[in-house]
Amino acid sequence: MIRGALAALLEIEGDMEVVGQAANGIEALDLAEKTRPEVFLLDIEMPGMTGLEVAAEIQRRKLPVKVAILTTFARAGYLRRALDAGVTGYLLKDSPATKLAKAIRLIHAGGRSIDPDLAAEAWTEADPLTDRERQVLRLASEGQSSAEISDVLHLSAGTVRNYLSEAIGKLGAANRTEAARIARQRGWL
Repeated sequence: MIRGALAALLEIEGDMEVVGQAANGIEALDLAEKTRPEVFLLDIEMPGMTGLEVAAEIQRRKLPVKVAILTTFARAGYLRRALDAGVTGYLLKDSPATKLAKAIRLIHAGGRSIDPDLAAEAWTEADPLTDRERQVLRLASEGQSSAEISDVLHLSAGTVRNYLSEAIGKLGAANRTEAARIARQRGWL
């Protein structure tokens, strides 16, 4: 419903055309590949693949698509990861539609649209997790055991335990659940 309402708002602008909508990250990546939109809006939290994973894959594949994140998460960690994934816009869903349209036009013209306060905050606290620690911690936060994580990531159970231990230590957490909570709150997961 929200995706459809957003598409309708953008179509009203007159100089914008919505060329597709996707229900999850996997569909979104396929849509980007097929339609090559000039500006591609993604959310952080999407089933299948996160918006950040889709953005990184778009960059890896060198698709000529400008990516903007439209999300409720005003977290510096997410912004940093989005910028690392090649995103040129980081927009908040609670912004007025006119501000969103203006940001899309700026991104389309080759500029960036990022909240300045959030941008300043993004550079004050570095993400201590490696990509692998983040993957393992994300799967653990979804309730998967070390054995299940090792199967999914093709790692030994001991290696999974080591990654979890490193993440827990870096975050000063008592256990994997607390580590995942801390990482998610800071936008690192």
